[in-house]
Order: sequence, then structure tokens, then C-alpha cells
Amino acid sequence: MIVRTLFLLALLTGYAYLLLILWSILIPKRRVWPPGETVWKLYLTWIIFYLEAGLAAALIVLDWDSGSIPIEVRFGVGAPLATLGLGLTMWGIRTLGLYNTHGLHGELIVQGPYHFTRNPQYLGDVILLVGIMLMVNSVMVAVINLLIILIFIFMPFSEELWLKEQYKDAYLSYMMQTPRFL
Repeated sequence: MIVRTLFLLALLTGYAYLLLILWSILIPKRRVWPPGETVWKLYLTWIIFYLEAGLAAALIVLDWDSGSIPIEVRFGVGAPLATLGLGLTMWGIRTLGLYNTHGLHGELIVQGPYHFTRNPQYLGDVILLVGIMLMVNSVMVAVINLLIILIFIFMPFSEELWLKEQYKDAYLSYMMQTPRFL
């Protein structure tokens, strides 16, 4: 019963977060992400994000190995993917810094992993989540992770509008030289 309840809460939280991102893409003048310097937007987006992450973590623990993925795939493919994804995400955070990572105005970063992709953190997160899906071997975790992956795919579209406003020609030039993901 608790696993289903957590799963439903994770679905609702994930859909709420996805709606905030889609809202930010479709109505950029009233965007919520990135928050810029607006404190309530910063807290709203990060509280929902951490709530979703916490619910997903609880499902990982409570619904571990409830599927039928062979152990060789789970750990032979899943663990290296999770490690690679985590490494890329951490490299992106270290390069960009926490201030920029939280969607606040900072400087335009184009070195490190940002030399190869405009969104190394999201790319790393997607790879990490696929690895976790394989290792955990749970349909519920797979559904939640796929929802989070969808959010990470849409987030750059909201950010790009804001980044164009902030960095103007420098960001437009960067966009022309560096792919969004790969």
C-alpha cells in the first residue's frame, strides 16, 4: 500500500514539475524556470525537485528488484551507465557552479563539459536515471525515471529563452557552435 501511495505522489509531483517547465516554455514572460533572481520561483522549483527526488529514492528502496531484468544487465550495463551519468553531472555542476546550476544569473560558462554540450548536467542525469532504472529493476521506478527524463529533456528549452535574454550574442554564438545534448 505504501509503495503505491509513494508512486502516485511521485507521479503527481513529477507532472506538477513538468507543467511548471511547459508553462515556462509556452509563457516565457511568466516563466517559473529558470527563476532568475525571483526567490519564490527558486524555492518553488527546487522544493518540487527535491520532493520528486526523495519520492523516487524511497521507491528505489521499497520496490528494489521487483521486475525481471537479468542481473548481468542490471549491473553489467546499469552500474556503468549510472557511474558515467553521475560523473558527467558532477563535472557539469563543478564547472558551472551552484549559483548558475540553481538557475540564477551568473556568467556564461562554455568550457569543460559545456564545450561539448550545452546541457551536460541534464545529459548526465538522463544517463544516470537510465542506469538506475536498470539496476533497480522496478516498473514503478522506471515510470518515475522516464517522467523525470522527460522533464530534463524539456528544461533546456525554457532555459534557452532566458539565456538568450541574459547573454545575447554570446549565447547565440555558443548555441551555433555547441549541440543542445549531443
